[in-house]
Amino acid sequence: MKKIGILFGREKTFPPALVDRINSKNVKGIMAEPVQIDRVVQGESCGYAVILDRISQDVPFYRSMLKNAAGTGTAVINNPFWWSADEKFFNNVLMTKIGVPVPKTVLLPSNARPDDTTEESFRNLMMPMAWPEMIEYIGGFPAYMKPHSGGGWKSVYKLESMEELFEKHRETGQLVMMLQENIDFTDYFRCYCIGQKHVHIMPYEPRNHFHERYLPKTEADYPKEQMDLVRETVLKINKALGYDFNTVELAFRNGVPYAIDFCNPAPDADDFSVGPVNFEWVVENMANYLIERAQAHDAKKNNLSWGEFVKGAVAETTPKAKSTQKKAAAPVKKTTTTAKKPAATAKKPAASAKKAASPAKKAPAAKTK
Repeated sequence: MKKIGILFGREKTFPPALVDRINSKNVKGIMAEPVQIDRVVQGESCGYAVILDRISQDVPFYRSMLKNAAGTGTAVINNPFWWSADEKFFNNVLMTKIGVPVPKTVLLPSNARPDDTTEESFRNLMMPMAWPEMIEYIGGFPAYMKPHSGGGWKSVYKLESMEELFEKHRETGQLVMMLQENIDFTDYFRCYCIGQKHVHIMPYEPRNHFHERYLPKTEADYPKEQMDLVRETVLKINKALGYDFNTVELAFRNGVPYAIDFCNPAPDADDFSVGPVNFEWVVENMANYLIERAQAHDAKKNNLSWGEFVKGAVAETTPKAKSTQKKAAAPVKKTTTTAKKPAATAKKPAASAKKAASPAKKAPAAKTK
């Protein structure tokens, strides 16, 4: 029996609905349950073929446990190693390299020093920073400031002036922040992406109250060409990042989709916030995908998903490794060449022998005559 585990915290609707949906399908050899942990021993399997992680971003113990699980063959969704390394500012960096439009963004140091640091810890940081140049780069005010790593619309500020920027920055304490261009959009979409192949587009209004952000519209209310572009962009982003469960937010300005927020490896999926239609889609499609991953699970292999960024970096090192092997083989060829020299010297007496044998052949011929 292959077990699918759901690791979660305060969520009350999505995890139990997912467990029930998987088990209701009665797939032979597959069952689902909330993850049960009574000990974590290094190098020992946790007993789950697949784990869907909904909480390790808030509980470091769970994150380390999941890395141990991944190291012993569990397919962890999302990949805990990449999730630990990833953050929103790097997301933007990567998008600039793969051709996905993003708001112009700069990184700001935390207003308060991190614990166990002093002024000497920042001797490489110039003060004052190039504030006028950064503001000019992002297009001036209004602008947005948000944490470089995090989610849930926490500590997000819309700024109208330099004075407000400094005032709000003081409120952020030890958070490393991003200062970002404002995108005046005409359409905005929040999109689920599952397995880097299934996309669900949800019309969204981020300026509304939390419970009113998901709009009562469908894809049919928009041009097909626009929806195709949304789907194409969402897949491109998730294939680059390697996430198997993520949401991508796109803001359309002058017909161009700007990726606004697309690092959400534990996206909101509660029925009371996303609405019944979106909730049904995410429960059904995630249930099917988890079953698919469980059926494909091989305990003897690494069952994690990796994005094109990481896979591409690994592939780029492969030719260099081969080149090194060829260079290492070069001295062997020289040794072989050196060994041939005595053989070449040995041929000289053989040539002399032929000359000596030549008169001997002529002599019998003369006798015959």
